[in-house]
Amino acid sequence: MKSYRKELSFNLPQRRGFVNITREVEAAIRESGIRSGLCLINSLHITSSVFINDNESGLLGDWERWLEKLAPEKPHDQYRHNDTGEDNADAHMKRTIMGREVTCAVTDGKLDFGTWEQIFYGEFDGMRKKRVLIKIIGE
Repeated sequence: MKSYRKELSFNLPQRRGFVNITREVEAAIRESGIRSGLCLINSLHITSSVFINDNESGLLGDWERWLEKLAPEKPHDQYRHNDTGEDNADAHMKRTIMGREVTCAVTDGKLDFGTWEQIFYGEFDGMRKKRVLIKIIGE
């Protein structure tokens, strides 16, 4: 069994956003040389996320609006976490909703995905450097 590790770095210029990272994950699989196994992709920060869904512009906007309804950023004083001087309690909650990680099957050296499945990085407290781990195991 082989193992391969790679990190992606992000520094989004806005507080929130979504980045399709499917191509970067596919490149890591090719680099690994692993033909059959599993690929774990996870955010290494508590205010960002990795998830799988459709890459459709209307849906990207829908996520933003839906998440803001569930965990609105403002007013900041609605959250006890922000009493510490932070202003990102909503980002922690949004991350919990969207998830920390995904695990994908690798078959014949490719992601074993359905027709519309894509991998996304979700940023909920941006404007600073963050990382995503790609870990591939298999043969």
